[in-house]
Amino acid sequence: MEEKDDIYGSTLKQFDRIADMLGLDESIRVRTKWPVRSLEVSIPIEMDDGRTESFLGWRVQHNRARGPCKGGITVHPDVNQRKVANNATLMTLKCAVADIPFGGAKGGIRADHKKLSIREFESLIRRYTTEILPLIGPDKDIPAPDVGTNAQVMAWIADTFSMTQGKTVLGVVTGKPIDIGGSLGRQEATGRGCVVALLESLKFLEIKNIKGLTVAIEGMGNVARPVLEILCQKGMKVVAISDSQGAVYNPHGLNAKKLLEHKSKTGSVKNFSGTKDIIQGELFELPVDILVPAAIPGSINKKIAENIQARVIAEGANAPVTLDGYSVLEEKDVFIVPDILANSGGVIVSYFEWVQNLQSLYWTEKDVNDKLERKMVNVSRRVFDFSKQTEVSSRDGAFMIALKKVAEATRIRGLYPR
Repeated sequence: MEEKDDIYGSTLKQFDRIADMLGLDESIRVRTKWPVRSLEVSIPIEMDDGRTESFLGWRVQHNRARGPCKGGITVHPDVNQRKVANNATLMTLKCAVADIPFGGAKGGIRADHKKLSIREFESLIRRYTTEILPLIGPDKDIPAPDVGTNAQVMAWIADTFSMTQGKTVLGVVTGKPIDIGGSLGRQEATGRGCVVALLESLKFLEIKNIKGLTVAIEGMGNVARPVLEILCQKGMKVVAISDSQGAVYNPHGLNAKKLLEHKSKTGSVKNFSGTKDIIQGELFELPVDILVPAAIPGSINKKIAENIQARVIAEGANAPVTLDGYSVLEEKDVFIVPDILANSGGVIVSYFEWVQNLQSLYWTEKDVNDKLERKMVNVSRRVFDFSKQTEVSSRDGAFMIALKKVAEATRIRGLYPR
C-alpha cells in the first residue's frame, strides 16, 4: 500500500507516465521533472523564555520557464523537503493548466505554530524571510499563504522584504491583508474555483438537475468552507463534513450557517445538533453523489477508494488521492476533477492580486469573482473536452495539457549554456 509520505514519489511516477504519453524528449523531460533550485535554511529565534531554538525551513523552486515562481508557505511539524518539492511540482502544473504566467514553487517551515506565541511566530517568519531573501521578489518568486500561514504572515513577509529594499514592495507576496494591497475575493478563491470546476464537470457528465445532489466534504478550512456555503446556496445537499477533530453526518443535509456558528463557538464540527458523529473513514464511504476531499494529501488510498460510492470527486486538496487509489477509482468509473484544476482558483486570484499590485489599480470583489469564474469555466471545459477527444481520464488530460505547456516553453527558451 502506498504511504502518505511518498506523495512526491507518486507525483514523479505520474510525471513520467504523462511524459511517456506525450512522447516527451528526454532532454526536456530532465529539465522539467526536477526542481531548478532547493534551499534549506536554519531559522534560529529567541523564545519567550530566553532560549534560542532553531527550526528547519525550505524554499523549492520547481520551474520558471513560463514566468516567476509562485507558491505558498506551509508551517507544520511534518513538513520536509520532499513534501515541499512535491507541492512545488504540482504548482508548476497548476499554473500551466490555469494558463497563468507563473512557474511553481513552495516553501515550508518545520514547526508547530500553535505552540508558539505571536511574538515567537512573527520572529520565525521574519527570520525565514531573511534566509530565503535571495530567491524571492515580485519578478522572481512570489510566496502566498498555505497550511499554517495566513494574511498576517504575508504582511510580515512583505514588510521584512520591503525593509531590505528601502521601499514598499507589495507584490512580493499574495494573499495579503486588503489594507496593504491584498485582493478582494482572495480568501474564498480556492473554494469558489473548486465549485465552478465541479459544476462544469456535472455539465460535462450531462447531470442537469443539481438540486438535491448529495455531497460529503473532507475538511473545514479555507477551501471547504466556501464549498459548503456555495453548494448549499445552489440547492445541493451537503450531508457530511469533517475537521481535524472529527466528522458529522445527517442524511437530510446540514445547515451551513448553523454549522459554521457551531464550529466558531466550539472549535469543532463534532456534536453538531441533529447530526451523527462519525469517523473520518466513514465520511469517504457514504452513499453520496459527490465527494470533495479538501484537507490533506493522501487521504484516499487504495483501501478507502474501494469503498467510495460517490460518482464524482472534486479534489479540493493537493494530491488527496494516492496513485493506487486512482487506479481503483478509474476502474469504478468515478469521474475526478483533478487537484491541479479543482484547486487552482487560489493561484488564479493570487495572479490577479499580483497584477493589481504591479498596476496599483484595484478591482471590486465582483470584478475578481467574475474574472475567476470565467477563467475556471474556460480552463475546466478545455480539460474535459481534451480528455474526451484523447480518450484519457480528466486527471491525465489536465496533466497532459499542463506538462505540454511547460515543455514547450522550455523548448522555445533553449538550454543555456550548451
